This record gives sequence, C-alpha cells and structure tokens, in this order.
Amino acid sequence: MSEEFYRIKRLPPYVIAEVNAMRAAARAAGEDIIDLGMGNPDLPPPAHVIEKLCEVAQKPDAHGYSQSKGIPGLRRAQANYYGRRFGVDLDPETEVVVTMGSKEGLSSLATAITGPGDVVLAPNPSYPIHTFGFIIAGATIRSVPTTPDEHYFESLERAMAFTVPRPSILIVNYPSNPTAETVDLAFYERLVAWARENKVWIISDLAYSELYFDGNPTPSILQVPGAKDVAIEFTSLSKTYSMAGWRMGFAVGNKKLIAALARVKSYLDYGAFTPIQAAACAALNGPQDIVEKNRQLYHKRRDVLVESFGRAGWEIPAAKASMFCWAPLPPALKHMGSLEFSKQLLTEAKVAVAAGVGYGEDGEGYVRIAMVENEQRLRQAARNVKRFLQSKGVNTASDNKVIGG
Repeated sequence: MSEEFYRIKRLPPYVIAEVNAMRAAARAAGEDIIDLGMGNPDLPPPAHVIEKLCEVAQKPDAHGYSQSKGIPGLRRAQANYYGRRFGVDLDPETEVVVTMGSKEGLSSLATAITGPGDVVLAPNPSYPIHTFGFIIAGATIRSVPTTPDEHYFESLERAMAFTVPRPSILIVNYPSNPTAETVDLAFYERLVAWARENKVWIISDLAYSELYFDGNPTPSILQVPGAKDVAIEFTSLSKTYSMAGWRMGFAVGNKKLIAALARVKSYLDYGAFTPIQAAACAALNGPQDIVEKNRQLYHKRRDVLVESFGRAGWEIPAAKASMFCWAPLPPALKHMGSLEFSKQLLTEAKVAVAAGVGYGEDGEGYVRIAMVENEQRLRQAARNVKRFLQSKGVNTASDNKVIGG
C-alpha cells in the first residue's frame, strides 16, 4: 500500500501550528502567555443569543439531524441582514447557504467547483484556507498581491495572459486577513467588470465586514450591479457577534455556485446543531448593540496597541479594519525572519503573535498581531516587548517613558 497520500503530499508543514504548539506547551508549564496570535474573540455573545440556544436545546425535538443548507428562518435572517446592511436583495431559497463557519464553506465550495487542472488566483499573503482549500481539492494556485492598487489589476492581466490553462476563479478578502487592507465599492465595480470580461468566478471572503474603524462601512461586492452573475460571498458571525466557537457562517450570491456548494454539503454534513442555528437567528434578528460595541472595542484596542508598542520601540501601522494589525518586524531584527522572531518573542517576552510566513511567502518580514486581549494586557505585552528588544540590543526610543499603567 502507498504510504504517501495525494492531498497530504501537497500540504506543507502548517507554520502557524508550530508556534501554537509552543504557546500551548508554555501555558501548560504555567507560564503567563499574552496570546495575540489567534483571532479568537475573548468576549461572549449577547445574552439573548445564549438564552435562545438554551431555550431551543431544551425542546425534545431539537436534537435530531438539521438541514445541511440551513434552516429556512436562518437563511431568511441572513437575506434580511444583506438587505439592511448593503441594500442587496437575496432569495433565501436559491442564493443563501448556511455554513459551519466561513472556513468549512470555502473548503466545501473548493471541493464542489475545482479539481486537478484548474487554476485559482489567490492573494499572497492570505488566510491559509484561501489557498489550501483549493490545493486540497487538487487545483493549482497562482498568487496575486493583496494591495488593491493599479499593480493588483496589472497582476490579474498578466495571470490571464500567461497562465495555462487560464485561471477560472479569483479569491478576494477585504478587510484582509492577515494584512487588514480595505477596499471601496469602486474597486469591486472594476473587479466585477474584469471578471465578467474574463469569465472568472469571484469568491469574496467578508468575514470582517463589521470591524471597520475610520467611519467608512465596509462594502460588499454584491452591491455592484450584476455582481451576482459572477460572485459568491462568505460572511461569519464569529467576529461580529463574538461567536467564533459556534461555527456559524454563510455563503450568498450566484445561484449556480450556491447550488454547487449546497449539493456537496448535502453529501458531507447534516448542518449545524439546530439550537445553534436558532440562536444565530436571534443574533441577526435581535438587538444589534453588540455590533457597534465590538467595533468600538477593537478600535480602542488598536489605538492602545499602536501607541504602546510604538513607545516600546516597535512601530505598528494602524489597521483600518479587522481585528488584526499587520506589523513589519523591527528593522534591527528583520534578519531573523518572521518565524524565528515569533518563536523568540514567545519564549523570551511571553507574547504570542502569528508569523507572517505562515500566510504565504510574501508574508515574510511581518507578523500578524490579534487584538484579542484587553487594554491592560496589551500594555503589559508592550512592556515585555520593550525588554525583549533591549535584550537584543535594539535602541528603543522610549527608554525613559512609562508604557501604560
């Protein structure tokens, strides 16, 4: 028998998991690790959402198999959300599918629409599922940049001109994970026109739609007239409602892609636990205070992170959106590379971050910092970082300043 499996052979070591294992071992040994590595919200969902989960879970008939594409009420709730938030009309029956988080939805769609011989355009750096979901399905990845500028569209044109076979799918993710870059509606208008001209499907990951900080709400690609002819979009309750562990997401948009996703899912799963889906309805249909509250929370944490780390001697660019800052390595330590830097920061400063190289080769030289600890812990992390930098001989500009309280 073969000891090498086709899909496993196509997967490199998961760099992010290496640092995660080190963090877990340190915590198991009793060390106080400030975890800014994983994008794992540290606050609970709204009380009325938890109450709905408990209420429905007590019903005797709520514990059987659910519906793979989502219960009708939840699909309607998601369609209503798109109507309120983006002014986009969706048919809950043919243009909405409930997924077990965006990650499962993206991987199931990759299984549904790609195979060996297909070429997918994916951002580099990118969240791993954006590439490896399609690699697992057998497709080939051609990288394009994340920066939404003229160079981006030049890269798309080169990819179409010089790739054989021609790419059939483009993945976009704004606000970006890990880079936190954002786009406006004009960008999507140009992208949809390009996709229609080149007969390319667009897969948009909009998981951070509600975490924007500068007063400009994040747009949806589906706001562009005709976008549903070429695009499908994924969203999630994970960050908006602090429901990451509930694994509740959605795919909406093009009917053909939605049907393909729903068909594959019908073979793979029976859908999320019904009480969780009912609670997700309560999140979408109920009071929306938490959406603004979480936006303000991450905005404040961003400001504290940028200010305190800057005073510690590490300049961090201020993210415009998402729950992450995409930080270049301190210039004096750039030679370490992002993985070694992350390891030493963990072992010596007790601060966990995610190595940029784990998001693609163009992520080298950066780390992703998640704003998932409170302001006091962020300032504590900054103090630890300052001592770490000084131990490496870095001349911090704030030697005589106190970082936070």
